[in-house]
Amino acid sequence: MTDSPTPPLRAETVAFADGETLAVALAARVAEDLRTAIEERGAAVLAVSGGTTPKRFFEHLSRQPLAWDKVSVTLVDERWVGPDHDRSNARLVRETLLQDSAAAATFMPLYRDTAEPEEALPELERRLDSLPADIDVMVLGMGADGHTASFFPGGDYLAAALEPEGRARLLPMRAPGAGEPRITFTLPVLRAARHLYLHIEGAQKRAVLEAALAGADLPIRTVLEQAPATTVYLTA
Repeated sequence: MTDSPTPPLRAETVAFADGETLAVALAARVAEDLRTAIEERGAAVLAVSGGTTPKRFFEHLSRQPLAWDKVSVTLVDERWVGPDHDRSNARLVRETLLQDSAAAATFMPLYRDTAEPEEALPELERRLDSLPADIDVMVLGMGADGHTASFFPGGDYLAAALEPEGRARLLPMRAPGAGEPRITFTLPVLRAARHLYLHIEGAQKRAVLEAALAGADLPIRTVLEQAPATTVYLTA
């Protein structure tokens, strides 16, 4: 008996002519979700990704009118480098998102000054408990290898991080394509976010996403299978 073909996934996609138009629209959408959370629960939690793609989105989001003093911002994942390193996601967030009105938000980075990410896990888990609520909005990116968060192909903790019923909220990750060791939220945390967005730009990444939607065995496909409410913002 042969295996049946993997059915294509259904993901809501919103395409834009260029990255600037995308950034403006995504910032407005995320801001509206945060306003709704504040109105309904008195506070909002936003988790964002690093890399090169989200800079324009962060800049537009920082200027959105909302009660930023009621917003807590954290990261989906982080490279295990100091907060002033040029590859630090925390540095990117501080310099591009936590500006203008958004400077009033509370920021919870995922890095601690330890030699390895495993040593920081207990403290970071305690800090997660201090957030005012579950994550209201999470914005993911995607690499050309199909990774999202720090779910890298070949990662040492990849299977555990992608376990739908896993109990860990954070796990380290080391992989050939990751560069530094990393720390990442796990799949159950992504699934629990009230609003989940995937932000990708460029023809190469769009082709990777299309391959995943058609059945390619990539980490991003696992996320889309397990979090079907994801909205994909991409450039045409």
